[in-house]
Amino acid sequence: MKRKIAAAAALATVLTAAACSSSSSGSGTKSQALLSTDGKGKTVTVWLMQDAQKGWPDVVNAAVKQFKDETGAEVKIEWQNWPNYGTKLDTALLSGNAPDALELGNTQTGKYIASGAFVDLTSVKSKFDNSAQWLDSLAASGESADHSKTYAIPYYAGVRTVLYRKDLFAAAGVTSTPKTLDEFKTDLDKVKAKNANVPNFSALYLPGKNWYAALSFGAAYMSDPSKVIASSDGSKWTGTLTDPGFVKGIQTWDDFQKNYSVGGTTVDESDQDARMAKGNIAAIVANGWELSSVIDPKVGDPKLADKLGTFALPGATADSPAPAFLGGSDLAVPTHAANPGLGAEFLRIFTNTAQQTALAKFAIPNNKTLLSAYKAASPANEAAANAAGGKTWFIPNSPFWSQTSDEVALQTALSDIATGKDVTSELTTAQTTILTDINAG
Repeated sequence: MKRKIAAAAALATVLTAAACSSSSSGSGTKSQALLSTDGKGKTVTVWLMQDAQKGWPDVVNAAVKQFKDETGAEVKIEWQNWPNYGTKLDTALLSGNAPDALELGNTQTGKYIASGAFVDLTSVKSKFDNSAQWLDSLAASGESADHSKTYAIPYYAGVRTVLYRKDLFAAAGVTSTPKTLDEFKTDLDKVKAKNANVPNFSALYLPGKNWYAALSFGAAYMSDPSKVIASSDGSKWTGTLTDPGFVKGIQTWDDFQKNYSVGGTTVDESDQDARMAKGNIAAIVANGWELSSVIDPKVGDPKLADKLGTFALPGATADSPAPAFLGGSDLAVPTHAANPGLGAEFLRIFTNTAQQTALAKFAIPNNKTLLSAYKAASPANEAAANAAGGKTWFIPNSPFWSQTSDEVALQTALSDIATGKDVTSELTTAQTTILTDINAG
């Protein structure tokens, strides 16, 4: 933890110095957020992940063409990979060799926002198409801790829904998808009873360390699910893991995993798709890509292709599905980019209505207005679109959130609860660890 604090402090120091030294030339300052179309003779460098190169290259090419036509600038796309990307980005920012615009995972943004790594785009936010309808948690990940400033622009999202065996549910007499957790429990009782003779059968597989699924149960009973894990007043984080509503939700999750899940109390969800393909799991809480994995000939069973369906994890009431964790990517302009105004303009064009409509054929777009286009791309997208457009939750946007400390603290607490330990006690222990970390700065 001390090493992480020191690294964040070093990054902040270097970025502040870089911003001050460049302010006289009119580029690279944190406060500068003007869009620019003056690109004649210039080349803008943009870092994008290979997801786009493999999945939607035409969207990127269309944005590049429009940007070149409107600004006169050339665009150099440098394709990146997720492994070790944070280290590469740190090095670029610290050395002053940052691109003019870049993509990063929305769980990464907090560190860079707090250290002054990105240009404040608040004043030009309204110039971005559909910015008033950006997906809630994706937009929040690009904001300051108090949500008063915008430093990163939502790009695209991913969300977890229930992936289930339609044939197994139908054989058990379940003919419609549940609207509440109580209805879901009734359905699972039927599926469990119908498959009582199947060895190691899970009507709903809920591995103990799958904190993404478990916290959605907790969020379902909170008055403000956007404050799952912790809430900030802008200067200090306060824990919400012991919120009575959240505790009730985790108790409900514990009831579900004890009654319907077999053999997964001390493991995570990393192999649940392969497990489901074996035929003894009727449902999992899964990312969108896991449907393809379940039927992949290399790791799954292609014969299940027509037998799989999805629906949003139900909530406590019929009019409020359980809030889902909203992952995805953001886009930002580094504070000491050579061409910050042009970088921001490229992002504006790259996320405009035309490009996001085209992107919706492949991934969840960054705003609620275009979720209809995502639904239209495939009937299988409806559940994910509904979940993304509803109430969602995200990790605390603190630079000191730690995957190796805070996520592990959640996984440990949930695994212990799944194996019989007290819910409130375990959540209290996890909350203490997390607050110590995220308030460290």
